[in-house]
Amino acid sequence: MEKHVIVKNAVAGLILLTGVVGTLMAGYQIKLAEQVNQALLTGEEITDENYAFQRKFAEAYFQGASKNYKHAVQNYSQLLESADKRGNVSNEVRSQIYFNIGNNLFRSGLIRMVNSDGSLQDDAKYAYAQAMVAYEQSLKLVPDQSAAKFNLSLLHAVIPHNMQISKREQSGMELSNLPIGLP
Repeated sequence: MEKHVIVKNAVAGLILLTGVVGTLMAGYQIKLAEQVNQALLTGEEITDENYAFQRKFAEAYFQGASKNYKHAVQNYSQLLESADKRGNVSNEVRSQIYFNIGNNLFRSGLIRMVNSDGSLQDDAKYAYAQAMVAYEQSLKLVPDQSAAKFNLSLLHAVIPHNMQISKREQSGMELSNLPIGLP
């Protein structure tokens, strides 16, 4: 009987020790995640290598916020490529990346608006067409994303119905599921 109690106590102690170690590890990971979140909120650089994907996402976001649309789109496209390689990125995150690509292309088109005769510039037309593709791809991944639906309808309202997109020279950089040659 005494030996039986000792074995039960040893098993209970082992379970307790495992629980304590697991709790400490989870606490450490929560602390790291809070540091990353704080860096994102303040616009600081994320230095932890375990969060390279988040660092790239934040970099692309802040480039778009500073009106550096071309580099923002390139960084988001690189995120899509790395998401394809990783294979563990959810459709919601992929949809958000496409949505952000569409937003940056839409804004890029808006700043290039019109020629002196009132017609849309070719760069704006091209940016709008690619933004449309990006929003549609976002909606394919997450059909109920209301922000992408709204922006796509807004884009349709901005572009003329008879808009013709001239053929562009390929830039040599192909973005995942987007036409070649971003503005």
